[in-house]
Amino acid sequence: MKLTRRLLPTAALTAAALAALSLAPAALAQEKVLRVVPHSNLAVLDPIWTTAYMSRNHGYMIYDTLFGTDENGKVKPQMVESWSETPDKRLWTFKLRKGLEFHDGKPVTGEDVIASLQRWGKRDAMGSALMQFVQRMDTPAPDTFRIFLSEANGFMLEALGKPSSNVPFIMPKRIADTDPFKQIEEHIGSGPYVFKREEFKPGDKAVYTKFAKYVPRSEPPSGSTGGKRVYVDRVEWNLALRDAQAQVSALQKGEVDVIEALPFDHYETVKRDGSLQIPKYSNYGLQYMARFNHLHKPFDNPKVRQAVIAAFNQEAFLRAQVGVKDLYKACGSMFICGSPYGSLAGSDLQMKSNMKKAQDLLKASGYDGTPIVVMKPTDLASIQKLPDVAAQLLRQAGFKVDLQAMDWQTLVGRRAKKDAPEKGGWHMFLTAWQAFDVWSPIANPTTDTRGEKSTWFGWATDDKLAQVRNEFMRATDDAQKKKLADQMHARMFEIGTHATLGEYSQPMAARKNISGFFITNGNIYWNLKKD
Repeated sequence: MKLTRRLLPTAALTAAALAALSLAPAALAQEKVLRVVPHSNLAVLDPIWTTAYMSRNHGYMIYDTLFGTDENGKVKPQMVESWSETPDKRLWTFKLRKGLEFHDGKPVTGEDVIASLQRWGKRDAMGSALMQFVQRMDTPAPDTFRIFLSEANGFMLEALGKPSSNVPFIMPKRIADTDPFKQIEEHIGSGPYVFKREEFKPGDKAVYTKFAKYVPRSEPPSGSTGGKRVYVDRVEWNLALRDAQAQVSALQKGEVDVIEALPFDHYETVKRDGSLQIPKYSNYGLQYMARFNHLHKPFDNPKVRQAVIAAFNQEAFLRAQVGVKDLYKACGSMFICGSPYGSLAGSDLQMKSNMKKAQDLLKASGYDGTPIVVMKPTDLASIQKLPDVAAQLLRQAGFKVDLQAMDWQTLVGRRAKKDAPEKGGWHMFLTAWQAFDVWSPIANPTTDTRGEKSTWFGWATDDKLAQVRNEFMRATDDAQKKKLADQMHARMFEIGTHATLGEYSQPMAARKNISGFFITNGNIYWNLKKD
């Protein structure tokens, strides 16, 4: 979705943001308000329509999930009370917990679940994979739903408990019936917070209030599982405070409570401040990635894509973007180093390459000098420097580069376009993924190589990779899964699905009076207390 609002100069924007902090209504004086500076603006309110993490974080505030994934990667029930499967693993029956209620007062039913899963299954890589096996779904009772499979697979619960973009959030049926390629217009869930649409101002603030009727699970919170207990009355996302120095200053003064993504340049400053903390909230970090548009020249040619991968030295990206050596590492695995499917198969193309190799590969590819349109976000500090490094390395390899600057939400909308780059499309964008999004050979969106039917931008086509991915989906033996994952990994480097740019940890900063942080797989704001 393209923003039409013009960006204010930084100084004016900062002043407006800080002024807004001092104008809280008197009625809120007795409320506990958690004030958060999120990592980006919130413009898309449909977490199924986009993979943007701001939309996912918004989703976690107001929706709930059938299952979740804990801090160790284990799937556990969330909205589901109990479930069973037939011996042939083709019929799964799920019963919902008692007390599940949407924010409009209506109970959550199996019909809501089915409609939500159907919509999610048309947009998400793992959801789409699951739906290839689903014959039908039904609801024999209001609190029960069943999934009938054409054949057994090895990832049913892993799919329903998927923790990050796109999360299978449960919405009311009337909302979930929205065309999955159009954005929803109502934002009602059954989660721990209620979205205050009347107070939402894109580029300024988003407000969430405690849902008094939410019934949390009894288990302690872990990842996206466990009890979602809310100890504050209201959460305010300050969307206007984008200047890094102003964010840290506001945190030091107590004008905000949490900075979701602490700019790396201010990491040491916050570490030395006795009134602040850098809480640990993740066991796994994130992965930087460069994604090619496979539909258009020159990236319709795998040899050109290989040349880019060979040119993209990870250390150059990590040093420029992160800079703090303790917070990053080079890694040749597209499935995350140290994860269950971590692999180095085929990675020599990048990890043992050099610029001379990249130049030779490009020359042999027949590249015709087409300028590479690289999209650069101007307002997302966590990846803002990556496109500059990419442009420099591409030019050294022999490419012509057209670096085009835009805000992140404009980039999010533009990357969904399949138009030719010279007609408003693109060749490359750079982004970051949390580990849980990319370590599964099914969930990782770059493994979906069904061309224009693929669920993620870039639209790669490769029948061989698709075949091995299909075998992986049907495998139930862990050793066989690992073998197939290695085969997929090698093929991804061979055809150049994308380029990984290393792994890093994104620090969060908070006031010392904020407690309750736990190991999660995203930016989650339940369990936090403000003293």
